[in-house]
Amino acid sequence: MKKNIILFMPVLDIGGVEKNFLVIANNLCKKFQNLTVISTSFLVREKLNKKIKLKGPKNFLIEKLSRRIKFLICLYYLTVQIILNPKSLVLCFQGNMYCVFICKLLGVKILLRSNSSPSGWSKNKFKLMLYKFGLSLANGIIVNSIDFKKELKKKFNINSKCIYNPLNIIEIKKLSKKNIRFNFFKKNHLNIINVGRLEDQKDHLTLIKSINEINNKIKIKLLIIGNGSKQIELLEIIKNMNLEKNIKILNNVTNPFPYIIKADLFVLSSLFEGLPNVLLEASCLNKFIISTDCPTGPSEILEKGKGGILVPIKDYKKMGEKILFFKKNKKNLKKKTSYSMKRLNRFEYNSKINEYVKFIKNFI
Repeated sequence: MKKNIILFMPVLDIGGVEKNFLVIANNLCKKFQNLTVISTSFLVREKLNKKIKLKGPKNFLIEKLSRRIKFLICLYYLTVQIILNPKSLVLCFQGNMYCVFICKLLGVKILLRSNSSPSGWSKNKFKLMLYKFGLSLANGIIVNSIDFKKELKKKFNINSKCIYNPLNIIEIKKLSKKNIRFNFFKKNHLNIINVGRLEDQKDHLTLIKSINEINNKIKIKLLIIGNGSKQIELLEIIKNMNLEKNIKILNNVTNPFPYIIKADLFVLSSLFEGLPNVLLEASCLNKFIISTDCPTGPSEILEKGKGGILVPIKDYKKMGEKILFFKKNKKNLKKKTSYSMKRLNRFEYNSKINEYVKFIKNFI
């Protein structure tokens, strides 16, 4: 197909959204001839299919700029690309309302791919009005969970298309066999893992407090894999609670799967999500899951507790209780893990990519 498709992804960090973007982009280029990615990230250059045109600054110093500046730079590149290719279709992966406005002013169609529940959006009424207006201007919106779709309709009266995150089970299992940097886990301990950006959204504080609550009752290790602005604060909290021997934060891990497979239990403590990839990946590696029942995603993945345990957000005591419950009932809970694994066919890799292709074709 000759129409130019522009994928807008200004900032690419190590995380679920970014993984999904790379998977989708590298597969879309097999279906569409003219594919352009706009990004400031050098991670994209390394992992993007060579058939895809990459537009963005080529100076490594760009990586040191703030996210806001990176967005503005990419908006400039987007404007130039649309002027050069006025028949383009834009697929925006980072919900930037300015991106919508530019596309509308220049007369091109835009599809938004929204990643996190409206529950985590700004509480500022003016900003919410701006979001609603921007969403209403988009030609199509993709969300990654049914609950997210329902919430968008209920709060903003906006229709959307739900396409689950594509899950490549074969690739995940293959990567889980790679060597790890070091093994923090110990025998005769309950070894817990959490993978997620060190930001407020992931609420690592509740997870750390839950470990503090039960540390004197069982031998326990918690490995947190992630990067983010809250690291120094979290390390200080761990130190003040005398949990330095129990909790370790590991940065710059591009392949968390060898660590996940060595753990006994995966725990997610988020305040809100879209559809947390990491729960799908943990389930794929046959790990039992305890997750906050946050909007949206965990309840949908774990089917309201049939495939794991759900706890209220910010409730560190309940989370601690359920970790102890898992420790005491590990064998009896295997049925939940098996159930969760069997239900992963909902996220089958090829079928989800085909859904993206079909949806995009509707606007060409």
